[in-house]
Amino acid sequence: YAREAAEFVNLYSRWRGINRWPALVMVFDLLRERPEVIARHVDIPQAPRIREFIADDAFPKSNDGLRAYMAEHPDPELDTAWAWTTGVNATVADIVHGVPPFPYVRESLEFLADKADMIVVSATPVEALTREWEEHDIARYVRVIAGQEMGKKALHLKLAAKGKYAPGHVLMIGDAPGDMKAARANHALFYPVNPGHEEESWQRFYEEAMHKFLAGEYASEYEASLIAEFEKLLPEVPPWKR
Repeated sequence: YAREAAEFVNLYSRWRGINRWPALVMVFDLLRERPEVIARHVDIPQAPRIREFIADDAFPKSNDGLRAYMAEHPDPELDTAWAWTTGVNATVADIVHGVPPFPYVRESLEFLADKADMIVVSATPVEALTREWEEHDIARYVRVIAGQEMGKKALHLKLAAKGKYAPGHVLMIGDAPGDMKAARANHALFYPVNPGHEEESWQRFYEEAMHKFLAGEYASEYEASLIAEFEKLLPEVPPWKR
């Protein structure tokens, strides 16, 4: 049940791609109200200290941010949270090797290299991002790799693009609603990579969408049709509640 809840929140819901801390408490909340979990009398954490950390905008929601928050608000719950988050990073570093980009990602980057300024915008720790992009020799195509340590995605995009490009000349590619929200906050266009259909999405981007963008034909109806398709794939209600 824990895995189902975690996969729903992080991969198959409208919250896909959110920062790990709000995702964690959302998983706890889903488990706490699930009948099968209640029947087993499992004590699901309320995580009040983690919720307070999430609500405190003075601290970035990264490992460095948590460490700084813990220095001012020591608590055993946060010690457990620290062990969990560092364990997640260590596990990712241990198992994520030799996983190449989807087909058409490299081809798209190569085609756009001399036509656009490209950056990575992500809520993933920058160490993991840099390691994976360099492993597959695609970091050379982007100007900046921005991870969670540099703030939220909307801030990344604002710092990189605001006042530097004409309207309709900024496009964010993403696979999560948070990516689209960051794009909208900065008046950028959005190209969705559909969860579960990543290869088809990247092929369409390479063969069609990026050419429409470069020709100034991406906005309005074309973009709207892609977003409508994307949103249908990300429900709010988990499958065990339907």
